[in-house]
Amino acid sequence: MRNTFVRWIVLGLMATVLSGCGYNDFQSKDEATKAAWGEVVNQYQRRADLIPNLVNTVKGYASHERETLEAVTKARAQATSFQITPEVLNNPAAFQKFQQVQGELSSALSRLMAVSEKYPDLKADTSFRDLQSQLEGTENRITVARQRYIATVQDYNVLARRFPTNLTAMMFGYEVKPSFTVENEKAISTAPSVDFGKK
Repeated sequence: MRNTFVRWIVLGLMATVLSGCGYNDFQSKDEATKAAWGEVVNQYQRRADLIPNLVNTVKGYASHERETLEAVTKARAQATSFQITPEVLNNPAAFQKFQQVQGELSSALSRLMAVSEKYPDLKADTSFRDLQSQLEGTENRITVARQRYIATVQDYNVLARRFPTNLTAMMFGYEVKPSFTVENEKAISTAPSVDFGKK
């Protein structure tokens, strides 16, 4: 009976120490970063889902712009074939690769939009105008989702670096998480221009 009492005292002390050293905060902030990351991935997938219809619509009016259309298709294939696992959040190299493939897709879309500007019939096409509106909305959602992710990761990383919670981070293996780079932020902040046919 005395041993049971001592065990409960030890467990109570351990729980107090763990909660006081930020262990529970790491749990909640880690889950928050995963949720924010899920939203980023969802918005990029939404953009990827729009691209086949966009390419087909442009192809109907500008089929001789083959190089540009192929570049968009190839960039989309690379972006959608990238394996997005939870480990991406803890692997700076994988995170950088994710940024790279998404940045290449953004660049290819920008070139496609620039080429499309030369075709008045395409700009007047209802399907194209609907797709352009959806793409514009999706680019805005991507920006918002990325900003939320950046803020959530910043909050987590401060906890991982600040004393005394950095000791808990070291003890339990809570590494600093990678975030979007400034260079990539510049690229993403100049979303593809989709303002066709508006005077």
